[in-house]
Parts: sequence; C-alpha cells; structure tokens
Amino acid sequence: MAFDPATLTYTSDGLIPCIAQDVEDGAVLMMAWMNAEAVTKTLETGRVTYWSRSRRAFWVKGESSGHVQELVDLRVDCDRDCLLAVVRQTGPACHTNRRSCFYTSVTHGDEVELMRPMVD
Repeated sequence: MAFDPATLTYTSDGLIPCIAQDVEDGAVLMMAWMNAEAVTKTLETGRVTYWSRSRRAFWVKGESSGHVQELVDLRVDCDRDCLLAVVRQTGPACHTNRRSCFYTSVTHGDEVELMRPMVD
C-alpha cells in the first residue's frame, strides 16, 4: 500500500511533530515540526526536512551546519499524529552543539545538565 502524507493528522496549522532517533543506539535526538510537503521531501530525498515555524520555511537538517540527518526509516504512530524519523546522524543534532536536544533533566525540582556541547 502506497503511503500518502495526506492521511496523517496535522495540527490546525498543518503541522505534525517528528521525533528524530539515532539508528545506532536508539537515542532520542530532537523533535521538530513537519508539514505534508516536508514529509514528501524527506521521503523523496532521504534527507530529513522540517518546517521552521519561526522562519516559515523548509529546513533541511544539516544544510548549513553539516550535521546531516540521513533518513533510515520513517514511522507513523498509531494515531497518525506523530512521526518518528530513524536517522543516521552526522555530528550533533542540537543547535547548541550537543548530541541531543534533550540534555536537561528535571530531578527533584532541579534542572541538571546531562551533556556538554561537543567539541569540533
């Protein structure tokens, strides 16, 4: 059965959250938004393409930083309202130069930084 991005459930803004997960170790790297066209571009090119809400433009991960996300598998959740992009990540995924955007833990009411920025 052919996949049709129109069958996904989008927000009123036409967006769907997409979680990026590292294919090598299963680490959750980041979450960003896609629209139907970004989903199509991702599948066509194999380069993960997001929709930037602030810039109102497409954002191909790694286009300017070189920290590319190569698509290995795109998965749809049971409600069809969230995507999981299993990726081969080159370099850090986070714009703060950390491997993951999820580098802060809230433990007993305190914020604890779990990882430092990567060194080039």
